[in-house]
Amino acid sequence: TVLQSSSSLKASYEDWLLTYGLSVSPFHMRWQTALFNRQFYNWGRWKPRFLYLWFSIGMVFGIVAMFGSVVLLGKTLMQTLTQMLTEAPKAQNDRVLQVVVSLVSSGLPLRTQDLTFFLLVSWCFVLLSCLHKQVPGVNLPVSQLAYFFSAILISGVIHEVGHGVAAIRYCFLQAFLSLFFFPMNCLGKISCLSVFTATCVWHNFVLGVASLIVLFLLPAILFPFYYTGVGALVTEVTEDSPANGPRGLFVGDLVTSLQDCPVYSVEDWNYCLGDITQKSQIGYCINAATLQQLSFPARVYRRLDGTVECCSNNSLTDICFSYSNNLDSHSHACLPARKVIEASQVCQTNMDCQKHFVPSLCVTPSLENQTRLIRVKHPPHIDMLFVGHPMHLQYTVSLSSFVPRHNFLSINLPVVIETFCKYLISLSGALAVINAVPCFALDGQWILNSFLEATLSSLIVEKQNRELVGFLILLAGSALLAANVALGLWMVTAR
Repeated sequence: TVLQSSSSLKASYEDWLLTYGLSVSPFHMRWQTALFNRQFYNWGRWKPRFLYLWFSIGMVFGIVAMFGSVVLLGKTLMQTLTQMLTEAPKAQNDRVLQVVVSLVSSGLPLRTQDLTFFLLVSWCFVLLSCLHKQVPGVNLPVSQLAYFFSAILISGVIHEVGHGVAAIRYCFLQAFLSLFFFPMNCLGKISCLSVFTATCVWHNFVLGVASLIVLFLLPAILFPFYYTGVGALVTEVTEDSPANGPRGLFVGDLVTSLQDCPVYSVEDWNYCLGDITQKSQIGYCINAATLQQLSFPARVYRRLDGTVECCSNNSLTDICFSYSNNLDSHSHACLPARKVIEASQVCQTNMDCQKHFVPSLCVTPSLENQTRLIRVKHPPHIDMLFVGHPMHLQYTVSLSSFVPRHNFLSINLPVVIETFCKYLISLSGALAVINAVPCFALDGQWILNSFLEATLSSLIVEKQNRELVGFLILLAGSALLAANVALGLWMVTAR
């Protein structure tokens, strides 16, 4: 603004911008070049029959996606409204927030004219992620920002390359320089419809599917270097993790079971932790004579949640156990946890322990409602005994299902590929959905206009009337999208 307001520098400044194809405005910088025109031209003329079939499939898919995106946003809005009226929205909270936030963070950007909005939304998303570290669907660790922006960049490039190839295939050469010139340069109504529907949605959908296939086939792809199905390999333990310590977990450890739940992969680890969270604390069989030998007199008192504590609060090795004798009366004993658990079978009642004709009892840790005693096996090391909420393990310990066959191989490479594929699937899929929505300033606006021109020309002769119908639909679609974004962010911040 300062340079343009200067009478002596304005001309030279504008000439410099024009020479390098730059245009600058507040929070917005555009670079235009003709370096890639020849490559676009070659792609657009490559195998015409294949491209015709490819874009025809994409056109049909794009039209279906336009209607489907409206249904998806409508259902999401209804779920969000239901949560707002529900005191305990835990069951649906994760799913809806993930849908809304992923749409906000990845769908709206990547149109050149929307670069300002893209930056603002992206950085707002990152800011929310830092402020709300434990909010499902919004948690974006700083270490994964590279995945986030790289996936957005690739999804956007694929999106715009699709526009360029379709423009060469159906329109004049200069058409793809700006989307606003498409309607006046297309060779026909169906051509315009193909340019918008087959590129705005189809290519991002294909990119998401390709990433999903790579993710699904990753064990086979990495088979010569990594093997799977033997456990979950620890790749990171945060400093504040309860699993961090001399008898905790270390990078490179292979977890094989949690309690009596076998672990063969990261999915098993997550399933076992979820199962342990949902079920009540399991017990351990202990010989009656051993119980009398290990226990010692202790003061018994009840916590606020009704559970019983019988050990000193300063003890790091002893846990209060409850058990029932033959008269069904509940008793409590403060016992050394490791001696009780090691070489003991799990149980729920005393009947589970009557197998060797030796008087045994089933002792159960007396812990607070959400707290669990979990035995984590990671041979050849001694078992880790974890006392706390199971989700603390899930949040603070990172694992991989891939175990290197050789020591020089990185344990993080499969994690990097997995994470990047997941980001591509999420962000490219969200970009495909959001661009299909009939909404002002998004590709859905051009999809709808082209669709109405191709289908309603014979029914509504006056162009002004067709434009009015399109305007009303766009207004409704914009309101639907804005309501989803507003309520989704409100659910994250206000609640």
